[in-house]
Amino acid sequence: MNQKTPLSEFLPYQLSITSNAVSGRIALEYRQRFGLSVPEWRVMAVLGDSGPLTQRELTSLTVMDKVAVNRACKVLEERELAERRPNAQDGRSHLLELTASGVRMRDEIMPLALEMERRLFANFATEEVDQFRRLLERVRGEVVDLDADDIDNDNFGVQ
Repeated sequence: MNQKTPLSEFLPYQLSITSNAVSGRIALEYRQRFGLSVPEWRVMAVLGDSGPLTQRELTSLTVMDKVAVNRACKVLEERELAERRPNAQDGRSHLLELTASGVRMRDEIMPLALEMERRLFANFATEEVDQFRRLLERVRGEVVDLDADDIDNDNFGVQ
């Protein structure tokens, strides 16, 4: 970022505040109607798409801090929306999966989430939304590439 560029023009900042605004608006719906926080909903949505996962896998897929994932998992278990069972592949970890009531709640929320997305992008052309989606995927890919570069540089002393 150029020394004279104001923070409001810094793209990572714009991404962050936009994400927070969208998440905050959606969270209002989930909290009011279902008593869920954003991390709890994210964990439910990922489990609904992926099936049983370890907390490490959930942390990776949600790109959330492991403490937030752990807290969300505990709340979901306490509310009997998810349950933990031993991981046959790795005796040191457990798998978390949605219970029948968790699946029902997720199935009730998904249409609301999709409607919120529709309303959010109602004034955008289909092509714009498609392009936006592709650009976000590219940015995410660049972050992964930067992370890999940083790991490679740290491990091999490359400057």
